[in-house]
Amino acid sequence: MSGKLFFVTGTDTDVGKTVASAQLIRGFVNAGFKTVGMKPAASGCIRSGDILINTDVAMHRAASNIQAPAALCSPYLFEPAISPHIAAQEAGVVIDLQHLKNCAQQLTNIADRVIIEGAGGWFAPLSAKETISDLAGLLNAPVIMVVGMRLGCLNHAMLTANAIMQQGLSLAGWIANPVDPQFARYDDNLAYLKQHLAAPLLAELTYCPEAFNAAISPAAIAQLEPINSRPDLIKRR
Repeated sequence: MSGKLFFVTGTDTDVGKTVASAQLIRGFVNAGFKTVGMKPAASGCIRSGDILINTDVAMHRAASNIQAPAALCSPYLFEPAISPHIAAQEAGVVIDLQHLKNCAQQLTNIADRVIIEGAGGWFAPLSAKETISDLAGLLNAPVIMVVGMRLGCLNHAMLTANAIMQQGLSLAGWIANPVDPQFARYDDNLAYLKQHLAAPLLAELTYCPEAFNAAISPAAIAQLEPINSRPDLIKRR
């Protein structure tokens, strides 16, 4: 299953994981893959009658070229804009990682590639004992890290990358997102990360609303596919 999955994480909350995920979905679609997005746990939903609507999930769906069941793409939805583990506790729900793995498995039966977007950062909690990193480990999927380019990003990026690789997972690539348009010395910080992160820079996102509708480049997809199609390389990166 892991050969069909990519797990998107971020160096923090609000660093552009959804933009990056949407662009990755479109990039794989443009490369000829049936591709769908998955948001395992999403809070901050809007209620419409008995239905909870999440903007991240909607962005995934707009970028996908197949229409998968909502119960698989977004298994856990919560209305309050708070950490999913708190929202789940308040709703009397237990976020079951095995259920999320089963949903991902079912998506791989109908899609060539599944882009799974985590919540918050690498150690964002999903329950009192389990975090996003535990889910990524259970899925054993190559990880794509979104770096919010702002003051402090070097430390956050290196800590996240080290945690991913120490867990035995593959850091397949990273994406830079200029979340702070006034960030001083952007180029210098980008150069440092390019030199010190043991993974390729896949893309630099543009800080604008239209970024949701863009696609990651064919060159970036080409960098990801050799890793994804060679399981023997995943553990050795």
